[in-house]
Amino acid sequence: MHAPFNVSIPDLQERLAAQQYVADYGLAVSLFLALRLGRPLFLEGEAGVGKTALASAIAAALDTDLIRLQCYEGLDVTHAVYEWDYARQLVELRILEASRDLDRATARRELYSDAFLIKRPLLQSIDPARTRPAVLLIDEIDRADEEFEGYLLELLAEFQITIPEFGTVRATEPPIVVLTSNRTREVHDALRRRCLYQWIEYPSFEKELAIVRARVPHAAVRLATQVTALVQGLRAMELYKRPGVSETLDWAAALAALDRETLDPEIVEATLGVALKSRDDIDAVRGDVLASLVARAATR
Repeated sequence: MHAPFNVSIPDLQERLAAQQYVADYGLAVSLFLALRLGRPLFLEGEAGVGKTALASAIAAALDTDLIRLQCYEGLDVTHAVYEWDYARQLVELRILEASRDLDRATARRELYSDAFLIKRPLLQSIDPARTRPAVLLIDEIDRADEEFEGYLLELLAEFQITIPEFGTVRATEPPIVVLTSNRTREVHDALRRRCLYQWIEYPSFEKELAIVRARVPHAAVRLATQVTALVQGLRAMELYKRPGVSETLDWAAALAALDRETLDPEIVEATLGVALKSRDDIDAVRGDVLASLVARAATR
């Protein structure tokens, strides 16, 4: 149990709301259990529904560090966990050789010590020197190779990492771990079993409007309402890439920057690239389809 963060479910929702993150009851329960049981929280959902933003909001809400590991194909131990500072080790080796009074075992112990260990995000998160749990975000785990998932199992189960030359590093204050996946591939069952799971849907109109009002407070209420309705309409279409909440926020901010208080087809078409990131999607929306969507959004 993360004792410093022994908070209730309503308290969690209030703290996240103070960070402009709207968490419904189901998500708040999952987060509460992750904190209470000391288990990683695995979030899946379409891109742009707020998975990564949740980790940032948790760290801010609990007033602790956020350590982020962005996953990608080819991610390896030296970028995710640790590597040795070979340049400094070589200098130290020369000094040891010059002293001529150290045996081989002592030299090895000196060279593979904490002083020459470069800590990457995973090792930083379990640093025994920490006095307060950090939030560790392992973002888009589905983009990493399957072999890397295997390396995570020890960390997620025991909050420890074994370094062959150094030994086992174990957290005295286990991190709050949040993993995200956009489902570009299936994550292995062994990793899932070590986590609590939460699927995040696209938000309802009411929830998304609340998010826009909180995150883009300078946008007119009517504009925020219409942009939200328009994005909800776009999501109902068969698009290559449906817009996420982050696109809704960007669109509302962009239109507010243009001093707009309501939508019309002309300004929506001119700014479509804020919400849609594919030429095919933009071509599919233009014209009568767009006019119909704007007309329906305007009734809000």
